[in-house]
Amino acid sequence: MRTTFPRLLIQHASARPDAPAMREKEYGIWQTTTWRQMLERVRHIAGGLHQLGLRRGEHLVVIGANRPSLYATMLATQALGAIPVPLYQDAVAAECVFPINNADVRFAVVEDQEQVDKMLEIRPQCPQLEHILFDDPRGLRNYDEPGLAGLKEVEAAGAVFCQEHPDFFQEEVDKANPDDVAAMFFTSGTTGNPKGVVHTHYTLLNRAEVGAKFDKLTEREEVLAYLPPAWIGQNIFSYAQWLACGYVVNCPESSSTVMIDLKEIGPTYYFAPPRVFEGLLTSVMIRMEDAGALKRKMFHTFMEVARRVGPQLMDGKPVGLLDRLLYALGDVLVYGPLRNTLGFSRVRVAYTAGEAIGPDLFTFYRSIGINLKQLYGSTETAVFVCLQPDHEVRADTVGVPCEGVEIKLSDAGEILVRSPGLLKEYYKNPKATAEVLDADGWYHTSDAGFIDASGHLKIIDRVKDVGRLKGGPNDGAMFAPKYVENKLKFFSYIKEAVAFGDGRDKVCAMINIDFDAVGNWAERRGLPYAGYTDLAGKPEVYALIQECVEKVNADLSRDQMLSGSQIHRFLILHKELDADDGELTRTNKVRRGFIGEKYAVLVDALYGGKTEQYIETQVKFEDGRTGQISATLRIVDAKTFAPVKAAA
Repeated sequence: MRTTFPRLLIQHASARPDAPAMREKEYGIWQTTTWRQMLERVRHIAGGLHQLGLRRGEHLVVIGANRPSLYATMLATQALGAIPVPLYQDAVAAECVFPINNADVRFAVVEDQEQVDKMLEIRPQCPQLEHILFDDPRGLRNYDEPGLAGLKEVEAAGAVFCQEHPDFFQEEVDKANPDDVAAMFFTSGTTGNPKGVVHTHYTLLNRAEVGAKFDKLTEREEVLAYLPPAWIGQNIFSYAQWLACGYVVNCPESSSTVMIDLKEIGPTYYFAPPRVFEGLLTSVMIRMEDAGALKRKMFHTFMEVARRVGPQLMDGKPVGLLDRLLYALGDVLVYGPLRNTLGFSRVRVAYTAGEAIGPDLFTFYRSIGINLKQLYGSTETAVFVCLQPDHEVRADTVGVPCEGVEIKLSDAGEILVRSPGLLKEYYKNPKATAEVLDADGWYHTSDAGFIDASGHLKIIDRVKDVGRLKGGPNDGAMFAPKYVENKLKFFSYIKEAVAFGDGRDKVCAMINIDFDAVGNWAERRGLPYAGYTDLAGKPEVYALIQECVEKVNADLSRDQMLSGSQIHRFLILHKELDADDGELTRTNKVRRGFIGEKYAVLVDALYGGKTEQYIETQVKFEDGRTGQISATLRIVDAKTFAPVKAAA
């Protein structure tokens, strides 16, 4: 698509002025913004920003949840030839310093008082930050800071400016070309400072259009935008594809109302990382365990039918008449009401990406009639690299290369990608750019994998994380920590896992329980607990998790390449891993190296043969205070299995 974001906005406003572009829930009521109204807001905000001094090529930071005002601000910024840089709204103030200074940011447009406070806190470290504009004025009446103003004031001033200069907006839009920089996204920074990934209008819109064409998306789709706009996955689905297709983007009132809003909207096109699908299923199973005996019996009976028949029906394969009838009855009694409860009654296409999804979890959704598929991509590839075609959906692959994409493997097994959606560069970081983009235009993904006989891509792990065991009976065996961790996380009782083993004689793991799922399990057994730390240390909970670990080991024993990665010892951590404590990235990826250093005493205990270890850990609370959590953690040996020889 050889165009720009603002030009697409103008096209939609011209062709379908009164069609809804966005909806936002405010005080329990859905407010609609039409394409004509969106264009008018964008024109006025652009005029206001121009008057404040925003110029072509400059960066403007946007921090907040999905809001029509913030989307309009990004479009206004692009219309002026400046570059929006969305940052994570849940990032602590200190995490914003590097991106703002790295991109020489003078303008920050933020959602509310919380984000204003962050900007004011870091202003001494970011002296160039001249203007802080806020969308929601609540709590800010008595603030008196230079450069602090409401977005509505800027918009009102811009409306006057546009009246006096009626051709200004169109002239600015006409200056842009598709190869100009459109946006910058900062990576999660698992190792060192985050990197600014620079994308053009063409790279983002080309991939958005390819994805839309692949799944036959139209302007009639309904999307719920509830993930951080700073994550390129949300940005592609609710911004780039929104403008490419012209469908409706719905913004929930708050993070706490997402489930209610999901049911009210009934999206037709849905995207979420596996943890969201896991959370939804966990809540369903908890509610089902609390239901009456007859209801439970009916649920489990028809779910057995769904597991046997559902995926085949979804893939268009032949199914016997009796099974079809049973499934149809199950659809009336169980699957239909369940889809409605989840908010998926109208979903035509649902995607998951970012992490591996458990086969059982994946099959569950497809078995009840939800067309859940996987995709493969990254910030640097503008998301769409591989997609799963309908009727070719499998839990263990991420699909086939989509239009315009070439894939090859390096000698080390690294996946290399060539695509029209590749990043232009890492901002102010030519060394890092040269490391991932070679002279022939191949992007080095850092992921290890292979293409199977059917042409589907299968991911094993990050190349840098794939290691070897050293010493012991499995000396030299391959160790893929993420692969092992994902297998553990496939169990609803396990929320996070961190596996160690590279350069060691065996694999050991630290585990976070899922507090809701395990708490419900404990309550149904009359097992009292006083909080996360207490529950995590219960012998009964250890026995439950040990069963999960040993099932993973049995599964790994059947894998010729990774049978040596079976978990020999494990412990359950006394606290949940948290991004605020530096243990996870803002996209909830485990920072394995940091955790290994922070909990070195636990790693030493796992490998030192100890049966318990005392630990004291500093934690950061939501209100910014710090505190200490201490516990004596049990360390348990898990049963391992002899490798299963492949059949001749």
